[in-house]
Amino acid sequence: TIAWNLVASYYEELPFGRCGLMTAQEPWSGHYKVESPIWITAHTTQFTQPGWSYLQVDGHLEGGGSFVALTDGLGNLTIIIETMSHNHSKCIRPPLPNFSVVPQRATFYLRGSFYMVETLQVWHSRLDFESGKSSLFQKLHPVTVWQGRFSLDLNVDEVYTLTTLKTGWKCAYPEPPPPQPFPSNYKDDFNIRNPPFSEAPNFADQTGVFEYFVNASDPGDHVFTLRQVVVQRPITWVSDADQTISVIGNFKWVNMTVTCDIYIEKPGDGGVFIAGRVDNGGIYVRRTKGVFFWVFADGTYRVTADLAGQEILMKGLAGVRDNAWHTLTLNIQGNSASGLLNGYPLWENVTISKPGHGWAALGTRSFEFAQFDNFHIE
Repeated sequence: TIAWNLVASYYEELPFGRCGLMTAQEPWSGHYKVESPIWITAHTTQFTQPGWSYLQVDGHLEGGGSFVALTDGLGNLTIIIETMSHNHSKCIRPPLPNFSVVPQRATFYLRGSFYMVETLQVWHSRLDFESGKSSLFQKLHPVTVWQGRFSLDLNVDEVYTLTTLKTGWKCAYPEPPPPQPFPSNYKDDFNIRNPPFSEAPNFADQTGVFEYFVNASDPGDHVFTLRQVVVQRPITWVSDADQTISVIGNFKWVNMTVTCDIYIEKPGDGGVFIAGRVDNGGIYVRRTKGVFFWVFADGTYRVTADLAGQEILMKGLAGVRDNAWHTLTLNIQGNSASGLLNGYPLWENVTISKPGHGWAALGTRSFEFAQFDNFHIE
């Protein structure tokens, strides 16, 4: 299975949630998880270095499973063995052919310069998928090598490292803070003069890039804003949306009120939105559903059930213009939604069938400059 990132620090309901060596997806609580992949990776990374090379070995175990061997060319040897069952070895592509793994006693033979090795340090992991009580990266007693030969009793769903190195170490870490849901009342005015990062916390950009911006020409109310800055469709790994979007909040949210000041910079066909109950992102962003409240530089507005803007629930005139600040409010309660412009009702009693829950979001009609300020969810 692929670990797509070193630390999975994005909303878990996005594609490939928790596909990292560790998980730290709650910056508001500080909670994190040291997941099993980091210890399985340590079976290799703690006992090799850049410059080590793989030895030519058969690599297959008679009872199922595999092994590799590496050396630094200076007399050190590391062997990594795995006996993962088929059901616990699946990856999304390519499909694995059928195979079986059974408990077995495996004998290994060291040849050449390794024939003189007398002992090997042993590190062991056993993954228990039923009880969840796995034993990860534990140091066992060294194994004795006699005339270049040693044997091991191997069970299913285990990983072993046998090595001449004595430098392995399983570090301790403090108990993380308990997990907490995203705050139910959240505000960000983006008023940071020298931000430590270019992007605002907790927003997860799915298409486009939303960054802190200093609006030097503003008279004072909107000097510090959040700005969408990608104005040309990039070359993408998958099919990004034609609109830009950044999600935030709790995927389980049902009822919410989203308020944000918006500033359309693109005249003519420019536009922005705020949204609730947003249900998708990542590689599936083009099919994203939710409740989207759009306003456009031509003075019109739309309410749609999708990011693509094809499922129109309501439309009309709003009087919004480009290069001026306006305040949008989207209220979603049960099966009904309503919208306010600058504090006054613009549309109401729009019936919502699905999705039933999701994130809040903001974004633009195309890859265009636009600014957002005083974002508030409750």
